Amino acid sequence: MPELSCPPSLHHTFHHAADPALLALDVADHVAALLRQGVAERGRALLIVSGGSTPVPFFQALARCALDWSAVTITLADERWLPPDHPDSNEALVRTHLLRANAAAAHFVPLYNGAATPAEGVPELEATLAALPWPADAVVLGMGADGHTASLFPDAPELPYALLDAAPARCLAVAAPTPPNVPVPRVSLTRRALLDTRQLIVHLTGEDKLELLHQAMLPGDVAEYPIRAVLQQHAVPCHIFHA
Repeated sequence: MPELSCPPSLHHTFHHAADPALLALDVADHVAALLRQGVAERGRALLIVSGGSTPVPFFQALARCALDWSAVTITLADERWLPPDHPDSNEALVRTHLLRANAAAAHFVPLYNGAATPAEGVPELEATLAALPWPADAVVLGMGADGHTASLFPDAPELPYALLDAAPARCLAVAAPTPPNVPVPRVSLTRRALLDTRQLIVHLTGEDKLELLHQAMLPGDVAEYPIRAVLQQHAVPCHIFHA
């Protein structure tokens, strides 16, 4: 497996596992330790997770971890603007695979709020997010085959605003991306919100994703690979898990 390297100013830690199942256990153990630490030190913890197929075994493993889940709040890095019973809803994914077993006691804060459009839902959602116990204890992100993370897509019209360090908002409405991404409108946390955490975790599987990660670690325009917004920063420790 090729070695990953990054500029010395970027404090990243790389974790490799033999297969995705073992990796899911590693990520779950790592995140559970961060949540336990948050609860022990501050009496509560905030976890932000992402959708897609990659995190499903991680969700299932994390749900079995022993900790005071009643003191944990969970929300999403992004959401497709779909009702929570829709099969493409990230909320549905979290409720099915994470909010079960021990983690059924956690407090879940959805992003979809029933407004007709994401833009109409953002003001209420912004107030909901502002009430959470920031900074998050962990933000767990994936990466799409086009280099997107959360719902920050390459060259999207919303991207320049989403990447502003001083963006006043924690979330924004995102137009429907093109296939193979699910082509529905969304909301996404901004870079400001994604980096408002004690630790970033990037969870990846497959050789194609590893090669793309290599490319995204190289200097370049964030608009080309929006994952660079979290990879190419030195404010927050970033742990990258790959199998």
